[in-house]
Amino acid sequence: MQPGVQACVPTAAVLGLFRLGCISRTQNRPSRCFSLSSRHMSRWNSQETLSTNNPEETPRVLITGGLGQLGLGLAQMLRKQYGTENVILSDIKKPPHHVYTSGPFVYADVLDYKHLRELIINNQISWLIHYSALLSAVGEANVALARKINITGLHNVLDLALENCLRLFVPSTIGAFGPSSPRDPAPDLCVQRPRTIYGVSKVHGELMGEYLHHKYGLDFRCLRYPGVISVNTPPGGGTTDYAVQIFHDALSTGHHVCYLRPDTRLPMMHISDCHRATVEFMQTPECQLSLRTYNIAAMSFTPEEVAQEIRKHLPHLKVTYNPDSVRQTIADSWPVRFDDSNARRDWDWKPAFGLEELVTDMLSSVRDKRTNEGFPVS
Repeated sequence: MQPGVQACVPTAAVLGLFRLGCISRTQNRPSRCFSLSSRHMSRWNSQETLSTNNPEETPRVLITGGLGQLGLGLAQMLRKQYGTENVILSDIKKPPHHVYTSGPFVYADVLDYKHLRELIINNQISWLIHYSALLSAVGEANVALARKINITGLHNVLDLALENCLRLFVPSTIGAFGPSSPRDPAPDLCVQRPRTIYGVSKVHGELMGEYLHHKYGLDFRCLRYPGVISVNTPPGGGTTDYAVQIFHDALSTGHHVCYLRPDTRLPMMHISDCHRATVEFMQTPECQLSLRTYNIAAMSFTPEEVAQEIRKHLPHLKVTYNPDSVRQTIADSWPVRFDDSNARRDWDWKPAFGLEELVTDMLSSVRDKRTNEGFPVS
């Protein structure tokens, strides 16, 4: 084969369309995808090929849904490693000014296949990180929109990744499990059967990605995130968002109204651990992966336990429990702990934050944020 010639074969695409896809690969024999021209060079670097199977090459990354809880921090981490101009953030919302000045940002609607394809080709994307989704509680309030974004948008991304030989990351969630799943702990492989459109769409994504990997060699990667706790973005409609709001309330009014029962135990993770896990997973050679979807875990706690830890710093904190029927039902169907032994074995995953470290960091970060924004701190 001539250097720089892309090896592709026609495949039947997911939605019945005729597209081009990478030559089928097995897990034991990963292959390379080459750029169309030996002189086809990125505007931002001088490398001639865009394959990410070679760890020495610099990926070109596109993040969809980048203005949500996870995108901005992940982009920042990736830009430190691979260069600012090699990581493109995208969303359908207008970003704040600091996002424009911190690196490339483009408008991208995952339901617009043609425009998304143009972005991938024109920017020579090799890694696609797909964060666009409606979360659990919001999705239940608008099932039709959740189905469109979480499933139709996913199919667009899967087709484009297959056509362009991309390394594709699609996050999954604690919500991919259901009331018939093992709860303590939930293993990587088990009965799932979620009862929310968010969870159903995530199981669909896990299975479609795995199918396209085994059938056509798509480099699909997926992590099931626990509840993610961050100071940088406001709660976005998830069932675990109380664990973010409680820190803001503790430092403002000193009173938090919790929409879950005090004994509702759920897996949680500090956002910096979540970002690091994602980057390390994307960097792992394919030959080390025994699965395409992994659980990752850090800690598991109840609303009362996190409140007690906060009271070690702020004894005045008052918590009122007013369970919301929708969110409580969702939480009661989810695991209380994740078994992430496969991630620890295959790619050496280790969290850095436990509950004590998380509370100390969040209180410090929220206090600084409120002070910088001119809000009072109790």
